[in-house]
Amino acid sequence: MTTLEEAAALARNERGLVIVATLRGDGTIQSSLVNAGIVPHPATAESTLAFVTNGPVKLASLRARPQVTAAFRNGRQWAAVEGHAEPAGPDDPQPWPGPEPLRLLLREIFSAAGGEHDDWDAYDRAMAGERRAAVLVRPDRVYASHEHGREDVPRPACRGPGVLQRSRRRQLQGLLDCP
Repeated sequence: MTTLEEAAALARNERGLVIVATLRGDGTIQSSLVNAGIVPHPATAESTLAFVTNGPVKLASLRARPQVTAAFRNGRQWAAVEGHAEPAGPDDPQPWPGPEPLRLLLREIFSAAGGEHDDWDAYDRAMAGERRAAVLVRPDRVYASHEHGREDVPRPACRGPGVLQRSRRRQLQGLLDCP
């Protein structure tokens, strides 16, 4: 089974670039490209996927429908992390008192995603001015392209097009046969 750390390692050469998919109110999927990293959860110390975001619409959506899928890739290899988002921003009640822990968490996420900054005071001012929020995702499910099972995707580089088409037909037929 793939771990959160193995999934995140795929994006290391891309400075933590990850596609994050969330659910809109109308049931459609909204995707964003974000820089993400792994940090310990501030309350539990569990490894969590984390990214920084802003915008009232996106944050309201994450608060109402916290389901998130993050996709990491490196060439044709990919991994996905499914979980529930926990926004931690200036408008979110948190178990910690005051803005200092949030300021430090935003810095920690930025660094975990591969970011570097020469002027942390300027970074802090920008994050506060834009009302940026940390988004912590506790992984419920982690899987990758190299695993076997329903999540496994046939690799065109390893199989000819006829095999790929037959394999896809078998997968679809298997889904139709399920009660």
